[in-house]
Amino acid sequence: MSDDEPTRAARLLSAQAKAEQLFTEIGRRGLVAPGLGEREVSDRVRDLANELFGTTRHWHKRIVRSGPNTLKPYRENPPDRLIGADDIVFADFGPIFEEYEADFGRTFVLGDDPVKHRLRDDLPEIFRAARRHFEDTPDITGEQLHAEVARLAEKAGWQLGGWHAGHLVGEFPHEWIDGADTESYITPANTTPLRRTDRAGRRCHWILEIHLIDGEREFGGFHEELLTL
Repeated sequence: MSDDEPTRAARLLSAQAKAEQLFTEIGRRGLVAPGLGEREVSDRVRDLANELFGTTRHWHKRIVRSGPNTLKPYRENPPDRLIGADDIVFADFGPIFEEYEADFGRTFVLGDDPVKHRLRDDLPEIFRAARRHFEDTPDITGEQLHAEVARLAEKAGWQLGGWHAGHLVGEFPHEWIDGADTESYITPANTTPLRRTDRAGRRCHWILEIHLIDGEREFGGFHEELLTL
């Protein structure tokens, strides 16, 4: 794809805006509800994306996880679970809009558990604090940003739930990027600057994902969107 950088940025932002609209509709329509299976909710969200935007492709597997399944990182595939009346649930979707990837994740809390509500509310705060740190540190590496996310999580009383805190994003198909390439992730092993160009000379754009868990209470939450735009 030969789009110039302003066009690429605009299309990535447009894709994210549609993903955000999709998630707003998930909440408005009550698609995350007690008594439904995670896979059923995932299928309903898939159908909603098609209804709203004609979207039929997702560049990564669709994730809806509830209760103890929210402890599991992306690469695991826990058994389908019925959502309970007092559950915490997160959704992580990667819809493709006009050949540009979105990657968006949010957390929903059912019931009145104050700790689950605190986790849900801490997620965007930690995201914003990590993004401010990124913006204030021009030469920041993946290792350094991951360390800051871990520090912010620990300060708030949570643990990180996965081995990385984000990844490259761009034109589909992003998953052709080598999944074992640490330079594609915000991870302790990535000592390269995040502000760089790719092999085609285009600016690298990043997704920041915050997966926080409470191992003792056996639940977690998730928040994900663009870091660099």
